[in-house]
Amino acid sequence: MAVRRRKKNRFGFLKKKFPTRMQRKLVMLFMAVMLAFAVLIGRITWINLTKGSSYTRVVLDQQNYDSRVIAFKRGDIVDRNGTKMAVSERVYNVILDVAVMTDKEAYIEPTKAALAECFGIEESVVDELVEESPDSQYEILAQGVDYETAQKFREIDSDEENHPNVKGVWLEEDYTRSYPYGTLASDVIGFTYDGDQGAIGIESAYNDVLNGTDGREYGYFDAESSIERTVKPARNGDTVVSTIDVTLQSIVEKCILEFNEAHADENSPGSKNTAVIIMNPNTGEILAEASYPNFDLNEPRDLSLLYSEEEWDEMAEEEQVEAMNALWRNFCVSDAYEPGSTAKPFTIAAALESGKLTGNEKYYCGGSKTVLDADISCAHKAGHGQETVQDAMAYSCNVALMDIALDMGAEDFCRYQHIFGFGEYTGIDLPGEAETSGLLYSADDMSAVDLATNSFGQNFNVTMTQLMSGFCSLINGGYYYEPHIVKQIQDEEGSVIETKDPVLLRKTVSPETSSMVKEYMKAVMDYGTGRSTQVEGYEIGGKTGTAEKLPRGNGKYLLSYIGFAPLDNPEIAIYVIIDEPNTIVQADSSLVLGLSKSIMEEAFPYLGITTIAESEEETKTEGTAVESSEYTDYDANYEETYDNPDGAYIDEDYEPDLDDWASTQSPQ
Repeated sequence: MAVRRRKKNRFGFLKKKFPTRMQRKLVMLFMAVMLAFAVLIGRITWINLTKGSSYTRVVLDQQNYDSRVIAFKRGDIVDRNGTKMAVSERVYNVILDVAVMTDKEAYIEPTKAALAECFGIEESVVDELVEESPDSQYEILAQGVDYETAQKFREIDSDEENHPNVKGVWLEEDYTRSYPYGTLASDVIGFTYDGDQGAIGIESAYNDVLNGTDGREYGYFDAESSIERTVKPARNGDTVVSTIDVTLQSIVEKCILEFNEAHADENSPGSKNTAVIIMNPNTGEILAEASYPNFDLNEPRDLSLLYSEEEWDEMAEEEQVEAMNALWRNFCVSDAYEPGSTAKPFTIAAALESGKLTGNEKYYCGGSKTVLDADISCAHKAGHGQETVQDAMAYSCNVALMDIALDMGAEDFCRYQHIFGFGEYTGIDLPGEAETSGLLYSADDMSAVDLATNSFGQNFNVTMTQLMSGFCSLINGGYYYEPHIVKQIQDEEGSVIETKDPVLLRKTVSPETSSMVKEYMKAVMDYGTGRSTQVEGYEIGGKTGTAEKLPRGNGKYLLSYIGFAPLDNPEIAIYVIIDEPNTIVQADSSLVLGLSKSIMEEAFPYLGITTIAESEEETKTEGTAVESSEYTDYDANYEETYDNPDGAYIDEDYEPDLDDWASTQSPQ
């Protein structure tokens, strides 16, 4: 039997031939593998395009080798003209990489010498770090280093010829908050703590806007164990453009300081509080807002103006905290008080608007009025005699105002108090607005005596912002605008990203009522209690106030003046308060009238307020008596209303003491 032999190839190996069926299966398998690879590559490409950056961040976070924070720059606060009032200045932190510095013995001493020369860092501090953390790559040696100091180190660090062995030190950029004008608008601007947390003022109210987001620089090992770095840049904060005018603010604060310095002594400042608001009555924009005593925003915890070093050291920690909070408190927003006779325009406006007053009425003041067996006297105890509504405003007659309010009734009176914003939040974009809803009577619990005393501004409480906002509606035709301190938000490039437009909240009175009230307040300036405040060349309306503080009879008063110009189309409104002036007789309205005049004399020309000469409408010259006045029983040029040992001028509208006035305690 013959044996079949298999063929061998030229290398002596037997040839193996796959069956056709097997070959087809192998081809199909190969094609399937290639297809799988194609699908996998496609999937990876799609993931990389759509989610690559997010997965990259995850990988970087998981493979983190080292990282450092890139600080954001807090946004600036500027005035309405772009003048910077709060800025974040670039500073540097000195960082030591201990591992690099100790990598060679030759690096240690030169590096320590450079640190001592440039930053004043003692060698012992560096030695301690080397001993405690020999492998550390991030140790903060100094913070807040200025540019000049940082530049000095950079020159040494880059000088390889003379300083080749300075190693392991680098500068990390950071920012510190500063206030170029120091004390200017301190209550309004506010300050920061813990780096970038606003404490009061705009810094607090717009903290989220001013703050940005920190960036980060990551270091990690790549596949070849080389260090790679990835930077996520910081997003800087936005700029807040305030409604404040720095020049006008400076005028106001200069006048306030001059007044208080003139009346201060070794034991007391010139007043407990002196505060001013200047507002655009047609928009609700606050152009200036200041209070005394103020503080340096760069050193907010320095109370050396108020306390000696010995006095401060003797205070307990709780007392020191209380003292600082009192200093940082914004009187214009956060303090409630009895307004006194600056409330009288509101009483008359409410009576006119409710139809209970026409303006043609006449009243008789005999020096006091009996209400529910309580004798409530007028400031001019001899009485004003026969007078018109205009005279009642001009001479600030309590008796006439009580008659007007009693005729109007408690229901309408209380309703208009709320329409004018008393007892309501104004919506001012500053923190700490006082709650005053519980400091007003309701119509149900208001007695006739309460109504009478409320009519001339006693026995209820307001804030400066409340009264000023309501007052602006009285003089602008009846439009109540939300008061605001911020005008715009801009990004770091200066592009406007948000505009704070004026917000009209409601109508308070008709244009006719507004016109009548303005004419009455012109009479105050022409021949009434505010005549000494008149500024030559301007037609001004205004009202004075002298409110006796609780408890009655303690000799403590709050003096005030509120005014506007020009008369027909008011462009500006000003409200000035002196709380407990440091004088023997506090009920001296010449103090607040003098301060108000000094502010207006500088502010009006700066602001370009329309003068009498510039006005296109017919106006009366300064000092001309209004023909409708039939007031003849009283000399309008009186200097005193009662014996005054200091010879001070006592305002006609100071609020009287009452023998039986049990309800004068403000409702709680």
